[in-house]
Amino acid sequence: MLRKGLVLVLVVLVMLVGSVSAQDGEPLVVGLLTDQSGPLSVYGYELEYGLKLGLLYAAGIDPSEYDSVDEALADLEISGRPVELVMRDNGSDPAVAADQARELIESEGAEILVGAPSSGVTLGLQQVALDNAVMLYVAPGASPSITGEAFNVNTVRVCRNTIQDSLALASFAAEGLGENWVILAADYDFGRASATAFEATLAAYGVNFVQDTIYAPLETTDFTSYLQEVLDSGADALLPIWAGDTTVALYQQLAELGVMEAMNVVGAFNSNDYVAVSDPSNIGGVSWIVYHYSFPQTEANDWMVEKHVEFYPHPTTGETDYPDLFTECGFATGQAVFETVTTTEGDTLPDAMIPAVEGLIFEGPKGTYYVRPSDHQALVPMYVARLDNLDDPEYKFYELLQEVSALDAAPPCNLPEDMADRCEMDAEFMESIMEMGSE
Repeated sequence: MLRKGLVLVLVVLVMLVGSVSAQDGEPLVVGLLTDQSGPLSVYGYELEYGLKLGLLYAAGIDPSEYDSVDEALADLEISGRPVELVMRDNGSDPAVAADQARELIESEGAEILVGAPSSGVTLGLQQVALDNAVMLYVAPGASPSITGEAFNVNTVRVCRNTIQDSLALASFAAEGLGENWVILAADYDFGRASATAFEATLAAYGVNFVQDTIYAPLETTDFTSYLQEVLDSGADALLPIWAGDTTVALYQQLAELGVMEAMNVVGAFNSNDYVAVSDPSNIGGVSWIVYHYSFPQTEANDWMVEKHVEFYPHPTTGETDYPDLFTECGFATGQAVFETVTTTEGDTLPDAMIPAVEGLIFEGPKGTYYVRPSDHQALVPMYVARLDNLDDPEYKFYELLQEVSALDAAPPCNLPEDMADRCEMDAEFMESIMEMGSE
């Protein structure tokens, strides 16, 4: 019995010593779960490039003094802890991603997880993070459920969700675009949760949905039957909620089947490569957009654009390339990781990290980012733009019509019933944001 007690004391001492050393020079392993081979691989590369640059920017390290971004990252420390970024490609497969996350934690010693492009993948990662007592920084998966009904306190998202998209769209949805709408959405969590968000938000602004949302599998390449249903609906406007490489086929068939002539098509502006090959009939269209490198006039954005141009040529053509739709999201996530671990002085346990996340405010590429205490969802600016051309060599395709403030695009706190009282945490925080805005 005495021997067992002695062993227990020794185990506790080892744990305490390990805890101290983890904050005193022990490497901090960050696991990046992304898509480099599946339907969302374009977004995966944007996440990777942005995250790396955001970490360096937050640390004050200029990659221009090195031969590569990865070489600069070798000198990155947070609170005296060298940072090791370990990446896994899950191809947007939730089961693969969950196994990779567990492997990163158990075999690689990952203390923080970042990911993923797929909302379906991210929902699984939330449970892995909770089960293993690590923090998950969500990027760029945009389903509202991640910081809504599926929320847990180990989750933080400094990227937007699609309720923020819907609020950016709402200001001009019915005016000039038609009162009667129909939605075509990808049949997985991102599409379903986003369609629900758009239906609720736009209905409050006078939009009438003529029928239930039409769902199609994300891997669809022939949209004929779905688009015929759209045409038969009699709607004035179609809202496609889609993502990934089949977006090109969708928009080509929208033009070929005459949908664009029959009604307004109001889909989010996508990554530059997808926009560049879209049908010319899209020119003149107005919609919301998460981010375009030419819009924000901030120090962080200027730095990100300069370093991206310097170090990240186009992966296919090798020509000069620019930050894209979710590069900003990855960059801001890198900043948030750096800021929170700095605040905790290197302690990555959720008990230390959660208070550092709740109410976090920092200056990123789009301006000021406010992380709400209740659901760890960042409030960020959004944009409304008009497509001006498809052939600008620097991807300057848009005319900016409006920047929607972080407060105007703030989604409601929508936590599960057993966590609903957390929404009360936001009152003082929101009041302080409004005071900051009025100064």
